[in-house]
Amino acid sequence: MPVPKGSSLDPDRTRAAILHTAEGILYARGLDGVGVAELCAEAGISKETLYRHFGSKEGLIRCVLEARSDRVIRWLAQAAADAGDEPANQLAAVFDALGAWFGEPGFRGCAIVNAATQHHDTPTGTIASRHLGRYLDLFTDIATRAGAAHPAALGRQLLLLLEGAIVVADHLDGPVAAGDAREAALALLHRAASRPADG
Repeated sequence: MPVPKGSSLDPDRTRAAILHTAEGILYARGLDGVGVAELCAEAGISKETLYRHFGSKEGLIRCVLEARSDRVIRWLAQAAADAGDEPANQLAAVFDALGAWFGEPGFRGCAIVNAATQHHDTPTGTIASRHLGRYLDLFTDIATRAGAAHPAALGRQLLLLLEGAIVVADHLDGPVAAGDAREAALALLHRAASRPADG
């Protein structure tokens, strides 16, 4: 992003623009599908600028994935909140939001899990674990408020449905995956909320 003559540099704006450009390329082509030179060319920056902001390509990847995780969790939490106070409606809203995402052009599954699959034993694996844990927190909270006898267990089951739906949507049938996962999630919530704690 060349700076017009006479303009002042804005480090925060530059960093945000690099993250935005890199996220799109890395999501479409994978972590190993693009090198530093091409990332810099696409962002309109020098290698020195990239290294000054992120230290390395790995540092850039880490920041891209962390920012995406923050955004995805905020988006799904907001979808749940916008559905009102009823836990079943909140859960349905999460899977409805996922269904809309599955239908977007260029959908390629979860960028964070995809990255961890490519670079499992690096910081990307840690970011993916934390990301899945944030999904789990969202689902466990919904399960708790629904009165589930074992909310942590239900949260894990709902997480499995979410991740399974993302994979199936990427490789088979997005709208069907979202709808089937939604139906299964609501059935699990209803059954868990109506079962005695010792059951």
